[in-house]
Amino acid sequence: MRVDQLSWSEAKGWGGGAPADANLVLFFGSRPALQSGTPYRQLRERFPRAHILGCSGGGQILNDDVSDDEIAGAALRFDHTRVRLASEPAPAAERSRACGEAIGKALAADDLAGIFVLSDGLHVNGSELVAGVTGALGRKVPVTGGLAGDGARFQETLVGADCEPRNHMVAAVGFYGNAIRIGHGSAGGWDEFGPHRRITRSQGNVLFELDGKPALDLYERYLGEDSEGLPGTALLFPLRIHDPTRPDHDIVRTVLAVDRAERSMTFAGDMPQGWVSQLMRGNFDRLAAGAAKAARQACTGHNAQIALLVSCIGRRLLMGQQTMDELEAASAEIGAEVPRLGFYSYGEISPHSASGLCELHNQTMTVTAISEGGG
Repeated sequence: MRVDQLSWSEAKGWGGGAPADANLVLFFGSRPALQSGTPYRQLRERFPRAHILGCSGGGQILNDDVSDDEIAGAALRFDHTRVRLASEPAPAAERSRACGEAIGKALAADDLAGIFVLSDGLHVNGSELVAGVTGALGRKVPVTGGLAGDGARFQETLVGADCEPRNHMVAAVGFYGNAIRIGHGSAGGWDEFGPHRRITRSQGNVLFELDGKPALDLYERYLGEDSEGLPGTALLFPLRIHDPTRPDHDIVRTVLAVDRAERSMTFAGDMPQGWVSQLMRGNFDRLAAGAAKAARQACTGHNAQIALLVSCIGRRLLMGQQTMDELEAASAEIGAEVPRLGFYSYGEISPHSASGLCELHNQTMTVTAISEGGG
């Protein structure tokens, strides 16, 4: 397996010395940089036989750096591993499970070793999407990836799968054979605060009431003057939720949109009625430690040849200039010599560290470590 890193700027186009025989190219960039289609067309001309997969984000990760202007990419040449790409339109959140099922069925095979998913970040219910994929593939196939982002703008997200990036799309690449090794890890590092509140009214990923009161009222009370910046400012206060019958199995959810008339909030994944929620806030040291933990989980037992990092945009907005701390913490576990590529997302996909089941996470750092041995 060979990995060559790439970067794109408007002034210089694509840089990097990757040979044309790559069979998979991954890229992550800002929505303004991707929406012209020029970066994709240049990649297609340079790598005529490769599958090309990428999406927009809230900052691109290339090793220990994060950039808003350049596009980060990598060209992968596998020696003993087959790759296959599948994509589906995602017209509305209600079609998320069906979309996931279609992706899973398209990639299913006896020798499927794992898949990496990129999804529209605003028009998809991420937990339903993952449920559809895992329902089609079963629980043994690891599913990782993330929801495309648009920084703190929340206007439009883009996914490209052997085509120019567009909205309302979900795509995934499948890795096949005995040679590929895929490790995964996911961790947060947020602190809970305030009382536990029960989700008393919700529908899918739309939350209406907590303890019988409008959910948006709670956030506006905590945010004060910053509530005018919703939904972006709510990224600093995600919700930890759990089934009261399984208190040790918690998931973090982050806000994608608010409806001030309905006093409701739309989250990246399901908000099951009857579950218990608690507000969270960030601690820089714990967030960096969470990134290190995710990397350590992903790399345990094998030497990664490339690591794909998907971190939540809320972490970056909170950490600001200290964002590099979590990248450096992950790098220390992965190894500085291993290429690292990724983006800041609206949701992260990875098996849960407690149950092993693939789920949508929010406000985490998720790491996918890939290596290839002999065929």
